[in-house]
Amino acid sequence: MKYKDYYKIMGVERAAGADEIKRAYRKLARKYHPDVSKEPDAEERFKEIGEAYETLKDPQKRAAYDRLGSHRPGEEFRPPPGWEAQFGGEPFHSGDGQFSFEDLDLSDLFSGIMGGRRGAGPRGNIRVPGQDYEVTAHISLEEAYRGTEVDLDLQVPEHDEHGFPRRVRRSFKARIPKGATDGQRLRLAGKGGKGANGGRDGDLYLNVSLHPHRLFRVSGHDLFLDLPLAPWEAVLGTTLEVPTLGGSVKLKVPPGTRAGQQLRLAGRGLPKPQSGEGDLYAIVQIAVPSATGERERALYEELAGISTFNPRGHFAEEAVK
Repeated sequence: MKYKDYYKIMGVERAAGADEIKRAYRKLARKYHPDVSKEPDAEERFKEIGEAYETLKDPQKRAAYDRLGSHRPGEEFRPPPGWEAQFGGEPFHSGDGQFSFEDLDLSDLFSGIMGGRRGAGPRGNIRVPGQDYEVTAHISLEEAYRGTEVDLDLQVPEHDEHGFPRRVRRSFKARIPKGATDGQRLRLAGKGGKGANGGRDGDLYLNVSLHPHRLFRVSGHDLFLDLPLAPWEAVLGTTLEVPTLGGSVKLKVPPGTRAGQQLRLAGRGLPKPQSGEGDLYAIVQIAVPSATGERERALYEELAGISTFNPRGHFAEEAVK
C-alpha cells in the first residue's frame, strides 16, 4: 500500500487544528474545482484534496492515520502491528479471519474503517457546499424607483448525486426592491450552485447596474437634474414644472438665482431601504437665447446702458492686492 501525506496535500502542519484544516480545504477546493480551475491537473487534485480532508476532518480517522506514522509520499508501507485490532473492520478481513491489506489503497482503508464502506470514495462522503455565483442585473432608473423583477437564465455547474460536477441551465425570476442603487449587491440565499451530499446550496449575488438616464444623474439615493433658466427667470424668479420619477412637480425659483445653484426638492429621489426617500437637486444653468429679434435686442441694449451690475468686479479687487 502506497503512503499519501494528507497533511502535505492540505498544506498544513501535523499539529493543525480542525478549523485550520477546514479553512485549508475550502481554499484548495475553490482553487482546484474542475469547473473553475485552469490548472491542468485540477480534477485529480480536487479528488486528492477531498480524500485528505475526509480523513483529517474526522477525529477517529485522523487518529488512525497518525498511528500509521510518517513516510515518504508514494512509499510502500504496512500499518504497524496491532493497528488493525484497534482500527480495522470486517471489510478488510480475509476468509480465514486474518486482516488483509491486499488490493487496498489508503482511501479504501479509511473509507472502510469505523463503520464505513469499502470502496466508497471521498467524494461520496464529503459534504460539498454549492458554489456562490454573481451576475449583473441591468435595470432602468424607473425600474429602480418602482422595484422590478428580472429574468435570469444561467449556465451553472452543479454536482450530481455522486458528487461529480456537471453544467445545468437554471432559469428563475429575482425581485429587485424599489430604491436599488447603482453598484448595490443583493444576496439571493440558496440560489447558487447545488450542494452535494447534504452540503448547503450556494448563494447568488446580483450586482445592480443602472442604465444612464437622459435627464437624471444618480448619487446613492439622491438625483441631480440640470435646470436651464432664461436670464429673466433667474433675475425675477418664477414658478415652473420640473420632471421627477414620480411625475412633474412645481418648483419655485427665487429672484436672483445664480448659475450652479442647487434647488432641493426633498423626498423626490430614490426610495431608501427602511423608510424615506432621497432628494432631487435641480442645478441651475443660465440659458442664453441663440438669436434675438430687433425689439429684444433693443431692450438688452437699454438694460446694458442703465445696469450697474459688473459680473467681473472681483477681477479688479484681485488686481488691487
